This record gives sequence, C-alpha cells and structure tokens, in this order.
Amino acid sequence: MSDSHIHSSGAVTDSRTDFAGAFASIAAISAIGSAIGLSFPLLSLILEQRGYSASVIGANAATAGVASMAAVWLVNPLVDRLGVVRTLIASALVAAVSLILFYLFDSLAAWFVLRITFNGALTLSFVLSEFWINSAASERQRGMMLGLYATVLSLGFGIGPGILALVGSAGPWPFAIGTVIILLSCLPILYARKKEPVLDGSLGSSGGFLKFVLIVPLATGAVAIFGAVEQSILSLVPVYGQRLGYSEAGAALFLMMIAAGNVALQIPLGIASDKVRDRRIILYLCGIIGVVGALMLPVALSSGAPAFLPPLVLFVWGGVISGMYTVGLAHLGSRLKGGDLAQANAAFVFCYTLGMIAGPQLSGIAMEAAPPHGFAWAMAAFFGLYLALCVQRAIRRRSLSDGK
Repeated sequence: MSDSHIHSSGAVTDSRTDFAGAFASIAAISAIGSAIGLSFPLLSLILEQRGYSASVIGANAATAGVASMAAVWLVNPLVDRLGVVRTLIASALVAAVSLILFYLFDSLAAWFVLRITFNGALTLSFVLSEFWINSAASERQRGMMLGLYATVLSLGFGIGPGILALVGSAGPWPFAIGTVIILLSCLPILYARKKEPVLDGSLGSSGGFLKFVLIVPLATGAVAIFGAVEQSILSLVPVYGQRLGYSEAGAALFLMMIAAGNVALQIPLGIASDKVRDRRIILYLCGIIGVVGALMLPVALSSGAPAFLPPLVLFVWGGVISGMYTVGLAHLGSRLKGGDLAQANAAFVFCYTLGMIAGPQLSGIAMEAAPPHGFAWAMAAFFGLYLALCVQRAIRRRSLSDGK
C-alpha cells in the first residue's frame, strides 16, 4: 500500500474550514493538556513523598503508556455506538472521576488501576480531538490549524506545572483544580456538538486501525520516531547535560530551550506545509534537520562552544523535530477522511505510544554503550531510520509511477 494514494471516498475537497468545530476541539484538548501537565508530576511527587522507590514510580508512569496503547482499540466500538461528541464527553467524565479517586485512595494497587482508566480516557480524547480538527480543516489551512493546535497544547502542558507550583501537591486542591479543568473541556465540545464530524459508515472492527499504520507510513513513521525522541529528551536530556558537566539547573535549561522551539515553530511549520506541493517535503526536511541537529549536539554543548550556540541549536532542533507530529498529522488528514481518518488517527496515536515506550529504553542503552555522547548518537539514529523510510517510499512511488 502506498501513502501516495487516497484510501477512502476521497480527500477533503471543501475549501472552507469549519472554524467553530476546529476551535472547539482545540480548546477542549488544550484544557485536557493543562490537566495532564498538572496531574502527571503531581502523582509522581505524591508517590515520592509516600516513600516509594523510583522504580515503582516509573512503573506507575509506564502504565500510562500501556493504557494508551490499549485505549486506541476502543475508539471504533465506542464511536460506532456513541458518536464522537458523546465519546469525548464520556472520556472527560471518566478522566475526571479517576483524578478524584487518586486523592481518595491511598492504595498503590488502586493507583495502578486508576492510571489505566485515567490515561485510557485521555487517549480517547486525543484521538478524537485530532480527528475532529483534521476533519474540520480545509486542505489549504490544515497545517496552520494543526500548528495552532500543537502550539496551544504545548502551552497547556506548560500551564499545568505552573498551577502545581502555585498550589503545591498537598491536600485536595491540585486534584480539585485538575478535575475542574477536565470538566471544563466538555463545554466547547457541547457548544460545537452540531458540528460533530460525520463518519462515512461504520468504523469496522476494533483492530481495523492497524492497517492504517501501513497506508500512510510517512505519517505514522514520523510520529513513532517523534514519540521515541520526545520521551528520550524529557527523560534523558537532564542526565546527558549533567554528564557533560552542566549543573542540574543548566541541564534543565536545555529542556526549556527545546520547549520554546516547540511552541514557536509549530504554526510556521504548519503554514509551510500548506504552501508546498506535497507535505512529505516538510517531513523530509524535519528528518534531515533531526539528524543534523543531533550530530551537532556534542559540538554545541561542549565547554568551548560559543554562548549563543546551545540555545540556537536546541531551539531550532526542538521546534523542527516537533513538526514531525504536526505535519505528519496534516499529511494524514490530506489523504483520508471520515471513518478512515478516525481509524488512521487511532493508528497515529498507537505509533506515537510505541515510540514513547521504546525510545527512552534504546536511548538509555546508547548512553551507557557510548559515553558521553551516546544520547546524541541515538537521536541521530532515530532520525536516520526515518530518512531511510522516506527514501524507500520515494523509490517505491517512482517504481509505481513507471509502471513497474
């Protein structure tokens, strides 16, 4: 199967963007993002305060990834039965109740179960919100709308820790605030319920989304690599920085520079993807810059580098590689619609989750095998793997166009 063909009843041909539906979905998922930014560090801090080991805390957090992988299998049956709006509302309610129960239950076993319900519900929200945005956007404005989505979501992720810093982790307040934020995400969805995306027929079997991993491989491949890289960055960049001789605060600044690039560059990248003849061109460039930026890390972060080089490299590298998610999602929407797009969004999130689970493990192994710059070599290898996929798809498309 080729990503150069449309595998549904046609591409999006409407030249007008449904701004009401798109903005409602962006607002809803951004509220969810704020709640995630608040709750994830909150739960880890409380487990730490209760005296649990880092391995137990990590295992509880890893349950979130497993829950996300499992949840995508529920997208088809739930949307077939309830529709998009009702499924989004139900997901928000499950997440809100789960967050309250985290506060009410001290049992570690209960917290593992609640991680499953909490993150499973959040995954459903992400899959269907991204599907709605993609469905509502016209082809000419899809990249811009998804860039806006990625930017606002990143800001939401940043607001959550800010709330936690203000209210602290003690008592019911952080849980109450997170619950209210999740419930508020229902309001824009209810407001735009008449704009609910229309599915062209049944979504099919619960596992039907898996075939879409291969239907649009440059999109699903891009998000798998991005998931691996993003989680590796969040988990290991501070460690990498400290092993290079930076202080804890200095290493933390690396993450801030990468995050700043992420926030600043998603809308420009999305607009650029709307202007080019083929969005795959932007994906190729993201992969190339991913490799080049990773190979520059040992030089940029060395003690003798000019002061401007670390922030410049990390800002550009962090922003451009995040475009693999934004532009990959836009590429998905330009190829599919309706039920096919809903299933493809499930495949997209599934591949992202696979990447986020595997990436830190492989990067950690590389750091131990090739100190001190094993992290940089692992990042370059991830992006090199994606470029190899790009070359293979290009050769295949040329072969098909030549009639071979």
